[in-house]
Amino acid sequence: MLHTTRAPDRRRALVAVLAVLTVALLACASALAPAARADLPVIYNFPTGIAAGTLAPNSNPPGANDFSCRPTAAHPRPVVLVHGTLENQRLNWNALAPLLKNNGYCVFALNYGAYWPGPFLGLDDIPGSAAELAAYVDGVLSATGAREVDLVGHSQGGMLPRWYVKYLGGATKVHTLVGLTPSNHGTTLLGLSTLARFLPGASSVLEAGGPALEDQRLGSAFNRRLDAGGDTIAGVSYTVIASIYDEVVTPYTNSFLSGATNITLQSGCIVNFTEHLGIAYDRRALRLVLNALDPATARTPPCVPTLPGVGG
Repeated sequence: MLHTTRAPDRRRALVAVLAVLTVALLACASALAPAARADLPVIYNFPTGIAAGTLAPNSNPPGANDFSCRPTAAHPRPVVLVHGTLENQRLNWNALAPLLKNNGYCVFALNYGAYWPGPFLGLDDIPGSAAELAAYVDGVLSATGAREVDLVGHSQGGMLPRWYVKYLGGATKVHTLVGLTPSNHGTTLLGLSTLARFLPGASSVLEAGGPALEDQRLGSAFNRRLDAGGDTIAGVSYTVIASIYDEVVTPYTNSFLSGATNITLQSGCIVNFTEHLGIAYDRRALRLVLNALDPATARTPPCVPTLPGVGG
């Protein structure tokens, strides 16, 4: 009788011990497991970008310039972001850099074209700035081990890579070029003056001038040479995203390229009033960028009401 009453007690005790050990092991495994990756915040707001770019123009956009990043099989090419005239990497890419990082890309951004002291860059001659881009791309390829990069540029930054691809050996190193309101076929000086009005303190810089302003003038010698022989180079995929409300590249169709996928932001979304500067912070435009970089995972871009100069 004594044995029959103690056996269940022993079994219950053993079960209790095993339960405690199981809980302890699960707790240890949980502690040792890598923490779930927290997405970086993506702020679809251009005025926030102006503040960051003015106060800290040499700082990295969130998620960008981690030279220890290694591309994955899903996204084998690093993405290099190229800012526009009177802008800088932090001003332009506070939204797209973290968005790309959150989607599994290795993301890089550079500052180029310093001509006058201060935060407003992209004013030096464009062939020289394209050489800066070429050297930067070589550094990214060397660090990541990738064979090619994808480029995304805004305004001048969407046009400047065409010089790199055409004249500086970029055709073998660039897979995709995406331009957001790029100044591909030039614009009027009135358009460039409009650009400066949106950037506090930039008007005096614009008055002082810079070679990139003349280079982007409609019909300039630089523009004629860039367009000679055709807009695109075989082997590179080109996408242009333009806005009918672009007040800097005028007419807005000067952004479009023969041989590219040309997209008008308002096509299918008449409530989108995003213009030249705000496009780098526009949800619809940035979804279109993701689609161009990885067509296999393309999704319908959102259509939400937006305001000029803000993004959203």
